[in-house]
Amino acid sequence: MDLGLKDKVVFITGASSGIGLATAEIFANEEAKVIICGRNMSNLKKAKDEIKKITNRDVDYFSCDTSKFDQVESVVKKITDKHGKIDILINNAGKAQAGGVVDAPNEAWSSMIDVKIFSLINTCKIIAPIMKKNNWGRIVNMSSIGGIYPNPKLTISHGLSAAINNLTKSLSLDLAPYNIIVNAIGIGAVRTKNWEENMLPKVRQTRKDLASFKDEEIIKKIGKELTPVGRFGKPIEIAQIACFLCSECNGFVTGSVIEASGGADKFM
Repeated sequence: MDLGLKDKVVFITGASSGIGLATAEIFANEEAKVIICGRNMSNLKKAKDEIKKITNRDVDYFSCDTSKFDQVESVVKKITDKHGKIDILINNAGKAQAGGVVDAPNEAWSSMIDVKIFSLINTCKIIAPIMKKNNWGRIVNMSSIGGIYPNPKLTISHGLSAAINNLTKSLSLDLAPYNIIVNAIGIGAVRTKNWEENMLPKVRQTRKDLASFKDEEIIKKIGKELTPVGRFGKPIEIAQIACFLCSECNGFVTGSVIEASGGADKFM
């Protein structure tokens, strides 16, 4: 199947590791012109080298805090000065964050709103007009199944994922007349460094029966408990969905939240 992604200009946020990096690799394999961004320049350089090793394709990379409008504007100008357009936007910036309405400090909410919501708003606000001029575009927002099936222990992440889902639907309706397709992926239990660093400690706190288990043992057990397919997902499996949603093969699926959770209707 020809996805029609050759020479498409793809901008991926939060792409130095995990799902963002896997997505960059998939698009590079399809011969797209990939630009990755993140906050840490050293990690971006490592990501660039890994993509080159795996795909034999070069990617551009920029250090950027996407919650800052001026930084996004500056990076987008550099991209359009070089390529003249941006065809595809993958909003992947963000992280898992435990905490409920009552117990989580306001600082945690503010930080997550910046990285998950304002990052998405900033990139769409700046890049959507470029897509409209070209009468073609694809946007994928990485969300969580928690935005559909919330867990009160993860209200920060899941409440904001619900907001992402709503913004995705609104954007899809606004941009559909310009041949711009907008979707979200509701991600379940996918094994990433982010998950291991942010969620494994919480598992040990909330699941005393697993407190003494090794990381691999916890991940194997939780994967079986959480998902009908019996395991954690892989970043590449999310990346492949994003690649299809952004391809020429998809001109009719828009405004949707694609559940990629191994059949699970809960998260943690």
